[in-house]
Amino acid sequence: MPRLPSLISMMSQLIAEPSISCSQASWDQSNKAVIQLLETWLSSLGFECEVMPLPEQPDKFNLIATLGKGDGGLVLSGHTDTVPYDEGRWQSDPFGLVEKDQKLYGLGSCDMKGFFAIALDTIQQMDLSNLTEPLIILATADEESSMAGARALVSQNKVQARYALIGEPTSLTPIHAHKGIMMERIQVTGQAGHSSNPSLGNNALDAMHSVMSELMSFRHELKTRYKDASFVIDYPTMNFGCIHGGDNPNRICGRCELEFDLRALPGMSNQSLMAEISERLPSIERKTGTKIQLNSLFPDVPSFYTPIESDIIKACETLTKRQATTVAFATEGPFLNEMGMETLILGPGSIDQAHQPNEFMALDQIQPMQQVLRGLIERFCLPPSNQ
Repeated sequence: MPRLPSLISMMSQLIAEPSISCSQASWDQSNKAVIQLLETWLSSLGFECEVMPLPEQPDKFNLIATLGKGDGGLVLSGHTDTVPYDEGRWQSDPFGLVEKDQKLYGLGSCDMKGFFAIALDTIQQMDLSNLTEPLIILATADEESSMAGARALVSQNKVQARYALIGEPTSLTPIHAHKGIMMERIQVTGQAGHSSNPSLGNNALDAMHSVMSELMSFRHELKTRYKDASFVIDYPTMNFGCIHGGDNPNRICGRCELEFDLRALPGMSNQSLMAEISERLPSIERKTGTKIQLNSLFPDVPSFYTPIESDIIKACETLTKRQATTVAFATEGPFLNEMGMETLILGPGSIDQAHQPNEFMALDQIQPMQQVLRGLIERFCLPPSNQ
């Protein structure tokens, strides 16, 4: 069997292929080159590869690579896209892997192209000729923006396995739960007019003040009603991210927009939260004589929860010697759970370095991650005699 490039070479080649996903079209890119690299390497290892364009984005692709057959098995999953980068704030080329001070620098080094290189290097070192259950490598598109890749897999019901690991950067700590996220926009439409006479218009900023007061009251209610001690921030959060309205001090503001996010705890329904917010807006409309619209900026991401008693959680706690915990950031975990897999989040590198200039993965994260992957493949895909 032909050998793959070295781990460092694979990581370097993946990082060298830009694959930014972003809500702003000027940044958004295809991930095709990254998928093609992974397909080439996995095919050479004997995996059956299926490359699937996203239904509404033909320049974006998911990859499912399968070795072996069976009803159970293990998925090793990651996303192929990255966030945009801050031009001028990197000390090196974001698309050129640089090793310095026992760290590997590059856009996607920890979030999360580096994970694929580590996984493939681990796999090629193992004898997988007698798999009893399938080993599946899953590479998705657009996790950093719309999560359209994971949503497409759910709609197509393409991935069948018992367990899944998503290699997001967790500093090798098993994660069994995280909050969901909703990103919403409220638009208030009033009537512009000359500021010298308030009766000539209807100020949307004044009405937005009432909207924000109502949302702040709702935020306080959520904090009081819901608690989960397993989270560092043990209550749902709502953040007012940006507000835009008006155009000049001497004009009555005719329109104002507020964008905010809401992060719900496991067990809470995003749809119920939206309904509660919607119910609070008509009374403000009537009181202010404005039109108020509530819309989602992106489809919501549900909260993620896998019972801590799950076999894969227990296996990873044993392999890492760390107790499973929770995080606040969102992942593709709830979508893999929806497809019937017991899923956890565990990967090399720190989330503190993700989405930052000079993103890096520490070299001392690589070998321990390979030990975890080897242990999981032996536990869930190989016969007991190989373990």
